[in-house]
Amino acid sequence: MKRLIAEFEEQSFTQIIFPHAKSDWALYLEEAQETFVNIINAIIKYQKCLVVCDDVESVKSRFEKNENLYFVEYETNDTWARDCSVLCVEDGEEIKLLDFTFTGWGGKFEASKDNTMSGAIKDCYDKEVVKVDLILEGGAVESNGIDTILTTAECMLNKNRNAALSKEEMTQKLQDEFGMSKILYLNHGYLAGDDTDSHVDTLARFVDEKSIMYVKCEDTNDEHYKELKLMEDELKTFRNEHDFKLIALPMSDACYFDEERLPATYANFLFVNGAVLVPTYGVKQDAEALKIFRETFPTKDIIGVDCFSLIKQHGSLHCVTMNFASGVLLA
Repeated sequence: MKRLIAEFEEQSFTQIIFPHAKSDWALYLEEAQETFVNIINAIIKYQKCLVVCDDVESVKSRFEKNENLYFVEYETNDTWARDCSVLCVEDGEEIKLLDFTFTGWGGKFEASKDNTMSGAIKDCYDKEVVKVDLILEGGAVESNGIDTILTTAECMLNKNRNAALSKEEMTQKLQDEFGMSKILYLNHGYLAGDDTDSHVDTLARFVDEKSIMYVKCEDTNDEHYKELKLMEDELKTFRNEHDFKLIALPMSDACYFDEERLPATYANFLFVNGAVLVPTYGVKQDAEALKIFRETFPTKDIIGVDCFSLIKQHGSLHCVTMNFASGVLLA
């Protein structure tokens, strides 16, 4: 059996790319680095973390010595580990690390160094890195670990990625690469300020084999109301067809920077062993979101992490991390 391992399953480590002066974080680098330090410190309480950085000694000096903390030196274009790292696929008794092509979300940004990162640091892993001739970002696919991939048509079928492929061909390609029989496309849902063409990890996420958390907007005056309502209707159709449970997350109050609305979303949470890290933005909905996570995961620690600095660059907590499945060891 071949399958894209789900994020809620046991993990070996988390990978993260540390901000540096040549990345887009340059204008508020210290603020961003502080946020990344907080995220890493939260992760290593529960599991190992591999930090990709441009200067190992400089970054290492920010942390106390910890047996769960690993470093590798490589200079990236940016820090969106979710989209340029490998994805863990179980194929029979073997785990393969699939390295898809990353083009900066359809050529919006320079990403050549990000695209070659996984090949450059492949010696960090004890599994083979397999290059796949397909443009695909990790934030674009959600797996229930059994038979279903949840994605968005706006991203996965966008002609700025794999223009030569029809929907039928893309569906077949996803089934072939991930071994999942059901590919569910959301045709609605977006967040203002998002550069990814509506990555599913900003909108709707599997939290177990049969449950999907999603962003629900109840403010009829909010620009997102119509599209998120239509997305909810689609999810209800999926629920009825596939016996899923739906768990609604609140829509954050509008967050702005330089008069631009930012993509603040609680769907961009991160699983680690024994805990769920939840992005917060300094708004009143933070408390409600954390309460929902505690009710959903009563046996896990729920850790809020201030991610306002991340959404200044149009991503959040899940976007800057990548989980590696249990069975993949750091070499």
